[in-house]
Amino acid sequence: MSEPVHARSALRLRLLLSAVFVPLFLAGTVFFGVWAAGTGSGDSPGRGTLVVIAVVCGALALLAAADLLVVIRRLSSERGTGAP
Repeated sequence: MSEPVHARSALRLRLLLSAVFVPLFLAGTVFFGVWAAGTGSGDSPGRGTLVVIAVVCGALALLAAADLLVVIRRLSSERGTGAP
């Protein structure tokens, strides 16, 4: 059996990816939200499509932020400065 007892992920890589994608998805949320607000009735893409994209970007930003918090907590507990 060559598998470790406790599976471990690359925490530093997850930290980097989350730190990059939180602001990226937040910017996407704002961009598509503003674009949707300025869309007229006959414009393409439609307002509904842009709102859906903005909501998806917002959800992904929340997911990346939650992962960022988990990774920070795990890294601090590995260093012995465990968060409460």
